[in-house]
Amino acid sequence: MKCPFCGNMESKVMDSRPTEEGTIIRRRRECPSCKKRFTTYERVDELPLTVIKKSGMREVFDTHKIINGLIKACEKRPISIEMLQNIANDIEKELKNNMEQEVESKKIGEMVMDRLKEVDEVAYVRFASVYRQFKDIDSYIEEIKRLKSDR
Repeated sequence: MKCPFCGNMESKVMDSRPTEEGTIIRRRRECPSCKKRFTTYERVDELPLTVIKKSGMREVFDTHKIINGLIKACEKRPISIEMLQNIANDIEKELKNNMEQEVESKKIGEMVMDRLKEVDEVAYVRFASVYRQFKDIDSYIEEIKRLKSDR
């Protein structure tokens, strides 16, 4: 690591510790040439996950959009915000672990529905009605029949 004071290309790590979040490592260094100390931060260089929308447009993945959709689907249901955050974080972690840089919004919607189905069937039907754009009451009935047969 280059010394910011004298430009020497060598430095000695005096102390190393993770930050509060655990995603960054803070290193305290000393230059053997000028004896001055400086701090560096080391983090994983992540490429952003891109979502391909139905229209073909691309945007950066945002966990908050999943949480907002879950909150709307779970309104007046006995499901904690913590549970919804866990679902969203679990989906984000799974997508990043797949090592794909782009994912279709359809896949994310299906992942949300799979998890909602396990947590609350009413919230699942609500989310599915918006996600699958139910046109009439028959669409609801078909989805409920499918849900009952999956039990």
